[in-house]
Amino acid sequence: MASETIFALSSGMPPAAIAVVRVSGAHAADAVRALAGRLPPPRHASLADLTDATGAPLDRALTLWFPGPNTATGEDLAEFHLHGGRAVVTAVEAALTALPGLRRAEAGEFTRRAFLNGRIDLAEAEGLADLLAAETESQRVQALGLVSGHVSRAVAAWQERLLALMAAAEAELNFADEDDVDVYEGAAARLVAGMAALAAELGEWLARPAAEVIAEGLSVVIAGPPNAGKSTLINALAQRELAIVSPVAGTTRDIIETPLALDGIAMRFSDTAGLRGEGADVVEAIGIDRARAAVEAADIVLWLGPPRDAPDHPRCILIAAQADRWRGDAAAEADAARCDLILSAATGEGMEALHGMIVDMARTLLPREGEAALRQRQRAALAEAQQWLAIDPTSREAGDLILIAERLRLAAGALDRITGRAGVEDMLDALFGRFCIGK
Repeated sequence: MASETIFALSSGMPPAAIAVVRVSGAHAADAVRALAGRLPPPRHASLADLTDATGAPLDRALTLWFPGPNTATGEDLAEFHLHGGRAVVTAVEAALTALPGLRRAEAGEFTRRAFLNGRIDLAEAEGLADLLAAETESQRVQALGLVSGHVSRAVAAWQERLLALMAAAEAELNFADEDDVDVYEGAAARLVAGMAALAAELGEWLARPAAEVIAEGLSVVIAGPPNAGKSTLINALAQRELAIVSPVAGTTRDIIETPLALDGIAMRFSDTAGLRGEGADVVEAIGIDRARAAVEAADIVLWLGPPRDAPDHPRCILIAAQADRWRGDAAAEADAARCDLILSAATGEGMEALHGMIVDMARTLLPREGEAALRQRQRAALAEAQQWLAIDPTSREAGDLILIAERLRLAAGALDRITGRAGVEDMLDALFGRFCIGK
């Protein structure tokens, strides 16, 4: 329950140089007094000798006191900055557990309280989760955009425009006879035009890459006929032996996947079964089907085969692989001339160039600098809002203020799900505030 006071270790697991134990709730001040003997000035670090209920010493530590509601959780908050040994942390946690009204926090409970108390919204909470899980530079930048409120500010601006449209529709429907309410001829057409403009802006955001692409990594599939050098290439990229390299066709029968980060961009490289139409046994045929499906779903394809056989994919790099083997072969030289890159994973020739090509192509799939991507949940809500805002201006519905008002209400509800903020009260504020109704 939110009324309970919770505590938890908020830094890394000991042993460490410093361990931070955080306390949040109505009894946070009591916890500081109980362990430190006094409450320090708000937002000032104070050195104190911590003791338990029996007076036994625990540690000499810094204590900090943050009175609510202007804290991370929106509640009274305290922190103990301890020496980071396991025994110290265990002893302090035991002392806190013994105090009345305190309990250990559950996973994510501090952030949940921050959301419930209006300190962050859902989009910012999701960004915080992504930031904690970030392993690459692109993941960190994207998560920081969410945490800093990039998406939330955009949603707030959309909600403000939507509330103005809702207020205008409500005024036309219910208060057109009031002297201090401005009404217009062609009000429905004005509303539909405003909705269309907002829907177009939402569409621009929906056209951006999904945040999951950054979080989970771009899919890069290595494909080609048997013995084209696919397994050698993935081993060279991963710098370890992932796939069995053999001259026997059909050695790779299933997809071998490995996560890699190139220039701070998370990617998932996949080695696939060699694509051939004849000679495959039942098991290999299953692998070939999976390989074709992987190619279709890939963000980027590295094709190691004749250019004429390359898959029809918007982002396919044609690679003349195994250059150490075919040089001097006229047919192979002719094929290589039609490829984007000549490469030998065995000797390293072309590997640096391939690295650059993959990164350059990957950047076209990521948000531009300063842009934020949406998570799948957020995209679904935004797409629903856009659907409700899109009305054919020539349809009968475009002239019906009641249906327009309902569409606006449903669009507002969809936007509200992104951040968990705003609602009917905001519409009423816009209505009565902007149109001076109810003087």
